[in-house]
Amino acid sequence: MFHRLRRLRDAPAIVAGLVALALVVLLQLAQPGSLGRVGLAVFDAYQRAAPRQVDEDARVAVVDIDEASIERLGQWPWPRTELAALTDRLAAAGAAAVVFDIVLSEPDRTSPAEVAALQRRLGTEAALTEAFAQLPSHDALLARSFARAPVVAAYFLDRGGHGVAIEPKASFTLHGTLPSREVRHYDGAIQPLPALEAAARGSGFVSLESDADGIVRRAPLVAIHRGVLVPSLSLEALRVAEGAGSPDLLASDGSGETLGAGGAAVAVRLAGRAIPVNGAGEMWVHFPSAERMVLPAWQVIDGALDDAALARAVRGKIVFIGGSAAGLQDLVSTPLAERVGGVTVHAAATEQMLAGDFLERPDWAFGLELVLVLLLGGGLVLLLPRLGAAFGALAVLGGIALVGGGSWLAFTRANYLLDPTWPVLALLAVYAVQTVAVFYREERRRAYIHSAFDRYLSPEMVRRIAEDPDQLELGGEEREMSVLMCDIRGFSRMSERYSPREVIDFLIEFLTPMSDILLARQATLDKYIGDAILAFWNAPLDDPDHPRNAARAALEMVAATAELNRTMPGRKGVVWPGEVSIGIGINAGLCCVGNMGSRQRLSYSLIGDTVNMASRLEGLTKQYHVPIVVGSALAAELPGFALVELDRVRVVGRDAPETIFALLGDEGLADESGFVRLAETHSALLKAYRAQEWDRAEALLDDGEGAYAALGVAGLAALMRERIASLRGDPPGEGWDGVYQAVSK
Repeated sequence: MFHRLRRLRDAPAIVAGLVALALVVLLQLAQPGSLGRVGLAVFDAYQRAAPRQVDEDARVAVVDIDEASIERLGQWPWPRTELAALTDRLAAAGAAAVVFDIVLSEPDRTSPAEVAALQRRLGTEAALTEAFAQLPSHDALLARSFARAPVVAAYFLDRGGHGVAIEPKASFTLHGTLPSREVRHYDGAIQPLPALEAAARGSGFVSLESDADGIVRRAPLVAIHRGVLVPSLSLEALRVAEGAGSPDLLASDGSGETLGAGGAAVAVRLAGRAIPVNGAGEMWVHFPSAERMVLPAWQVIDGALDDAALARAVRGKIVFIGGSAAGLQDLVSTPLAERVGGVTVHAAATEQMLAGDFLERPDWAFGLELVLVLLLGGGLVLLLPRLGAAFGALAVLGGIALVGGGSWLAFTRANYLLDPTWPVLALLAVYAVQTVAVFYREERRRAYIHSAFDRYLSPEMVRRIAEDPDQLELGGEEREMSVLMCDIRGFSRMSERYSPREVIDFLIEFLTPMSDILLARQATLDKYIGDAILAFWNAPLDDPDHPRNAARAALEMVAATAELNRTMPGRKGVVWPGEVSIGIGINAGLCCVGNMGSRQRLSYSLIGDTVNMASRLEGLTKQYHVPIVVGSALAAELPGFALVELDRVRVVGRDAPETIFALLGDEGLADESGFVRLAETHSALLKAYRAQEWDRAEALLDDGEGAYAALGVAGLAALMRERIASLRGDPPGEGWDGVYQAVSK
């Protein structure tokens, strides 16, 4: 009876405690701004207590346009000749990269031509002003300096629509779908002068976004500008300094680390480094404990710092050029300082990437914090009525110490940011609910994986994996294969004209019949790369007739495109952008095919020079104005097909020349008189062309003009006519081998 009465007595307190706990949970789920800033303030306190340690040989330095430099060298902006001198000195001193945290978007008003124009308006002697105007512009001098040094230029991103589209120096390789839900979008940009941008080896955006309290805690590594992923200045600085290729962006559905829901970034990979980012593509910056090497700009420009001292300071380092002077309006607040130059954030971010010392707020952090709220809060709800105020206070202090100490240890030992501002306890029943949730999540994941196999692998491949799971192991085998690469011409321009939804609908309407043709011809679909298709034959199943299947598939794809152009325009609910054309490159040779990737994520794919060459051949279809280009190895396996030798080409990335052919049709076309005439004419044309018999070559073009037009390759004739005219004016000499050097992929 006593225990029953006590339970009744404690019931209101327990109900009140549960209501309080529910309120805390609701607040945590809602994340109101004022309370969310408390957690950020705790993270700031951690940084102040345990900032990142900077090594003496840190590879980042800053050239600071400080107040002293403004006093000595004059009001900003300085003449570009000063910046050219600064760039040249840093490059000569051995800087690994010279990174401008300055957007040089306006012409230099102190250039000779600008000064001459002013003097003409003032009535200065014409001969003097004209002579002065002939001097090179300061912008041109700076561009030459940029060309001599490993320079990274900067640009601003904004949400207005002004400015031209940005063309990254090294485009991102995206794994997964474009993380457009969280990564910031920009339609406008303020870019450097075209000559400066062209001369720089890299370019990145300098736009920084602060939290609601005005403090910059994260550095964005990637943004989306008009649908294209563009790199930040800090990431581009690392790429140029390391001589790395394109960075990789792992999205949440392409990383193998999440449930696969698209729309968020997970990590950036560059030069062998995996850089964790949040869903918006931002890296938490662990600001350093002490100042890195900072050189006042005036000392470098005026030579107050001699060459030897400058070399000791910057050799092998990434040197950022930015300003801390108040008049430059590039001051930001960080967890460690109230007002510092924005260049500090970019330099710290690059320094952190070099050191591999990353702060992370992992995707499971919020779930863990919620579980702690429920466990600790629920336990206190049940125990406090029995413990009383004094012992209950000790229990609360113990819980706070446990959460705070765990959060501090996570920060100092693992660089994890776990928010301790939600002191919490939990009911044991919550554990059961969480277990059910985890079980449900794992079941969803298994269902997703099974769905992915059914959707992206052929039924035969799924059957083989089911029969022999060992086939999911990493590794591959070498096979003679045929590889096809197909791409839509002018797809980028199409994408600009239509909304993303309309582009997706168009791709579905286009890729579905193309895929049907490939699968019907026993192809294995490797991947879709935007509007491009990569397919191959003779794996995983043997296909002894793979060259002919590949050739027939390509011809059917060209015919299907023409049929789509006839039937799709005007069809209700479908956007069809006028006359769609495609280019197809096919090659044959030895490839390594199998389960490629990492131990966490596999992809049945292939690699090898044959694949690269197929991509180059696809690119050559644009230059030679033919729909299908095949390599010599595949052409040798297609006797009877309507093949025309196009040229001997040395493609980008290969030293050995390749004889390429246009595939115009199957055996039926090969027997027609029109094709026979074209083949004979073009063969004779190539013979005269390689013998530098320009008159004969032009005569053959004149005589065969109708044959080229009849088979839809008039553009090929125009190309050869243009080349002959160019070579006639600038003869290649006796040692010419007739090989054309391709300059683009």
